[in-house]
Amino acid sequence: MKFLLLPLLSIPLSLAAPTIYLAGDSTMTAKGNNDGTAGWGAFLGNFTSLAIVNDAIAGRSARSFTREGRFTAMAASVKSGDYVIIEFGHNDGGSLTPTDNGRTDCTPVNGNYATTCSTVYDGVSETVLTYTAYEENAAKLFESKGATVILSTATPDNPWETGTFTYSANRFVGYCRDAATATGSTFVDHGQYTANAFQALGGSKVDAFYPNDHTHTSPAGALVVAKAFAQALEFTSSSLKSYVHT
Repeated sequence: MKFLLLPLLSIPLSLAAPTIYLAGDSTMTAKGNNDGTAGWGAFLGNFTSLAIVNDAIAGRSARSFTREGRFTAMAASVKSGDYVIIEFGHNDGGSLTPTDNGRTDCTPVNGNYATTCSTVYDGVSETVLTYTAYEENAAKLFESKGATVILSTATPDNPWETGTFTYSANRFVGYCRDAATATGSTFVDHGQYTANAFQALGGSKVDAFYPNDHTHTSPAGALVVAKAFAQALEFTSSSLKSYVHT
C-alpha cells in the first residue's frame, strides 16, 4: 500500500488569527497589585476566543512604560492585523517637583499636548512629555506595524467608597480621547462603562470588589471590569468587536 505525502501548507500571516496585546498598569495585569487582587486583562479571555498577550506591568504610567522601552518591545512581536489595547491613567498624575517619581507626565499648557517638562529622574536628565503625547507615540508605533489600536480610559476607583455612588471623568479621559482622535485610534471609555456597571450592582457588592484599597479589584471585580470593556467596545466602530462577545 502506498501513502501519498502531501506538502504542509503554511498559513500566510495575513490570514492568521489576530492577537490582542495589552499595555497598562496593575488594574490590567493578571496579578493586580500582587496582593490577591487581579487586573481585568486576566479575564478578557472570557469574552473573546483570540489569543491575548498581557504586557501590563504594575505601577506603570504612559511615561514609565515608554521610558522602560516596553512599547518598543511589544512592537517587536506585533504583526499586521493584531490589536493593541492601551490603558493608563492611575499612575500618570502627581507633580514632577520636588521629587520626581518617574511616572508623572508633563501637564499640557493651554491645551498644548506638545508641552514638555525637564526633570532629573534616578540621576538621569529626562524630557517628559504629556500623557497624550506618550499615547499618540505608542499608537503610531503600533499602527506602523499594521496593528489596530484601542486607547482606553482607566478603570475607576471605588465609586461607592463614601457610601454614595459618585463618579466623574478625570482629565485623563479627555487626554485619552484627544490622543485617539489625533491618531485615528478607537477610543473606549472603559472608566465610564465600568462605573455604570458598578452603579447597577450597588454599594455592598462593589465594596466587596475592593478588598485592600479603592483601586485594585478582586478577581470577581476584575471579571466585571473586563465585561464592561467588552460592552464598551460594542459601541465603537473597531473591527475587534467582531471577535468579542458579552
